[in-house]
Amino acid sequence: MSNSSLPPIAGREAEILDLVQQQQPVFLPTTNLQLEHLRSGFACALHMHQPTIPAGVNGELISHLQYMVEHPGEGDNHNAEAFAHCYRRLADILPQLIAEGANPRIMLDYSGNLLWGFQQMGRHDILEALQRLACDPALQPHVEWLGTFWSHAVAPSTPIPDLKLQILAWQHHFAAMFGDAALQRVKGFSPPEMHLPNHPDTLYEFIKALRECGYRWLLVQEHSVENPDGSALSQEQKLVPNQLVARSSSGELASITALIKTQGSDTKLVGQMQPYYEALGRGPIPLGGKSVPALVSQIADGENGGVMMNEFPQAFIQAHQRIAAEGGGATTAASTVAINGSEYLELLEAAGLSSGDFPPIQAVQQHKLWQQLGESPNSADVEAAIAELQARDPSFSMAGASWTNNLSWVEGYANVLEPMTSLSAAFHQHFDPLVAADPSVTQTQPYQQALLHLLLLETSCFRYWGQGVWTDYASEIHRRGVVSLGA
Repeated sequence: MSNSSLPPIAGREAEILDLVQQQQPVFLPTTNLQLEHLRSGFACALHMHQPTIPAGVNGELISHLQYMVEHPGEGDNHNAEAFAHCYRRLADILPQLIAEGANPRIMLDYSGNLLWGFQQMGRHDILEALQRLACDPALQPHVEWLGTFWSHAVAPSTPIPDLKLQILAWQHHFAAMFGDAALQRVKGFSPPEMHLPNHPDTLYEFIKALRECGYRWLLVQEHSVENPDGSALSQEQKLVPNQLVARSSSGELASITALIKTQGSDTKLVGQMQPYYEALGRGPIPLGGKSVPALVSQIADGENGGVMMNEFPQAFIQAHQRIAAEGGGATTAASTVAINGSEYLELLEAAGLSSGDFPPIQAVQQHKLWQQLGESPNSADVEAAIAELQARDPSFSMAGASWTNNLSWVEGYANVLEPMTSLSAAFHQHFDPLVAADPSVTQTQPYQQALLHLLLLETSCFRYWGQGVWTDYASEIHRRGVVSLGA
């Protein structure tokens, strides 16, 4: 694989980190919404992903979307062009609504694999549409891009040193495609599979990495978090920002604002614009001594399933037309509106609220763990307490929580997880001293080649789809990663 065929995933670390730490408001200068006139809002995000697989000519790395195009007779592969249309259609829908006087909003989360796939396939129709969605000044007030892990890794079972590599790789790629200014506007983060770590050290490192990489807020699934006393979040609490606090086993603290995604993973929720209809029935909520609009936050796959492919566009258009008809157009404030996550948070900040006013929350099951431990635990105490709780309570788990509780991303996948862990260890053993001595090492082909295989091996799809061809793909990526390290 030549250097030019590698995706832009490394080489500008210091520059990117400096860029994203500059914290000027993104939406406040252009928003046409006034907080005091709003009763409620809804924030919808679309998650888009296709994995990279070693299934091209001579086993080349290609997008699963390309594989679908080239093998239309297998499974649901006939949907390839329908999926491709979903990836670009917002660039047509939003200008249409704006021209009609509506005031639409959408949040977009595209994995690095998918962005690279469009480039590999030469899909200029999709790339040009995304360029408009990321860079067109007329669309910027309406579209919020969310950061994610480059290759759709699930955080709880990703080796801790690789969390920041995944985050930074996506930032590199997004900036290379859409420019540094577009990257500076990305302030929210969407974790793949809505998977939030609950092991104290993994969660701490995850939030610390997010903050170091300039992120202001995180989208989390309601049942992946709890209050400090172990209770579930109240109904009202799910409709305002919370402050997710992580405490490591050595007592270090990191925190980030969390917007709560309600309910399960059903794409029909966004496909039929349920968040809008739920928001219609919500009113202002007390927060930090003020009254703030309730926010219903929801995310769904943007292309998967008949509802998203076929029903979403019309449902999205109708909801925004209805808001406009009821006085919620671009110039008039209305009681229930579409609003993106950063826009909502920036309006709250402008009204005098800060993260200190948001209810503190923690990852689910942590209350049980902290109860078990003394005042000043260390990592050995934490691991002992986890083992004891697991032995005593079959429902206790430190494998994190995601949009679905009936799937484990860990159990039964030793044949993927063990190679993943060993490749990660070999990568860091080989490159960390070299990068520490000379940061420009990250610009070299050997580094980027090895990093690519490490990131790809951590893709959740190699476990989600079960044993068989998907775990075979993982084995082949692992083999190539080992070869790239000269190990």
